[in-house]
Amino acid sequence: MTNAPGLLGTAGAPLVSATWLQPSPLPAMPPGPTGLQTDPVGNSSQGASPLFLTSALARGISGVFVWTALVITCHQIYLHLRSYTVPSEQRYIIRLLLVVPVYAFVSWLSLLLLGAHQHYVYLDSVRDCYEAFVIYSFLSLCFQYLGGESAIMAEIRGKPIQSSCLHSTCCLRGLAYSIGFLRFCKQATLQFCVVKPVMALVTIILQAVGKYHDGDFNIHSGYLYVTLIYNASVSLALYALLLFYFATRELLLPFEPVLKFLTIKAVIFLSFWQGMLLAILERCGIIPEVQVADGSRVGAGTLAAGYQNFIICIEMLFASIALRYAFTCQVYSEKDHSPAPTAPMPSISSGLKETMSPKDIVHDAIHNFSPTYQHYTQQATQEAPGPGSHPSLAGGSQRSHNVEKRMLIPSEEL
Repeated sequence: MTNAPGLLGTAGAPLVSATWLQPSPLPAMPPGPTGLQTDPVGNSSQGASPLFLTSALARGISGVFVWTALVITCHQIYLHLRSYTVPSEQRYIIRLLLVVPVYAFVSWLSLLLLGAHQHYVYLDSVRDCYEAFVIYSFLSLCFQYLGGESAIMAEIRGKPIQSSCLHSTCCLRGLAYSIGFLRFCKQATLQFCVVKPVMALVTIILQAVGKYHDGDFNIHSGYLYVTLIYNASVSLALYALLLFYFATRELLLPFEPVLKFLTIKAVIFLSFWQGMLLAILERCGIIPEVQVADGSRVGAGTLAAGYQNFIICIEMLFASIALRYAFTCQVYSEKDHSPAPTAPMPSISSGLKETMSPKDIVHDAIHNFSPTYQHYTQQATQEAPGPGSHPSLAGGSQRSHNVEKRMLIPSEEL
């Protein structure tokens, strides 16, 4: 019994040692810089770190580019509206300039709403519809530069079409320019103004019923058929634009059409082929499905569309700068001999209202597709206000009251 305390003391020592020597749990490894994890199917998924496209950095960068582009373009539009001296031309120029606000703001808003729900489909439809409006407006502007259909026909009627693979006219060997050529150019662009909104509506319907997924080229998915129809329609419209340019490039030289044509074509083509490339990358598995920090999963097609919108936000700043030089308002401000330094807001608002009116598109569609007018060319004229008007009132509001009239001239008389 005298040895009991010693035994207890001896036995207690290891207990104390065991308590102090108990191995502590290994410290948790800090997450990698990207926070990427691997899900059971082998795709990269986001852990605690947010997806780049949904991060404050991406939204901040895109926002700076977008709002800078908006300021540059809106100022350019304001200058045209303040010197709205040639409505028949500036109407289309302002429509072309509006491509930057529409593309930039819609893409940025789609980027802000990026997530598991495909809200971007509805917003991108608005952007894509305006794309058709841009192609038509550019061709109509070229018509106005040259004085209208009758003036163009007086210059090119009867001239042989040069066959060239470079100009995509190799299949037109032996043909000559006629009123049918101008009809084709207008019809090809107008059909895109119809097809694109219809395809946008079909996309929204298919999206609602779960039959549309970006990048899904399966024959049971609506994406394949919408893409094929859209590709054929936009290719035909751009082909007509190219044919018209090569037919009238010498007549358009005083208007410096190269920068205008390349800028508009770049905006349309870059957005289209970027989307196709990203869809192919998504299809090949290079752009995988991801899981964001809130636990929701973002599909690969949605992620590809997010990258597309981010790229467009960046590109629109450069587009706004190019359009500022391509469609300068200096030539129109020089025509304004009014002593008033600035036109009042009513005049500017009326010019903007005239710019956004779709009446000319409806009139062109009837004139170019109706069999009744197939052998007539139209000539637009501006009628000045009557003697009862007071141009001194409202600081130049006379410009906003000009009436545009169109005359039909038989093509045989040209």
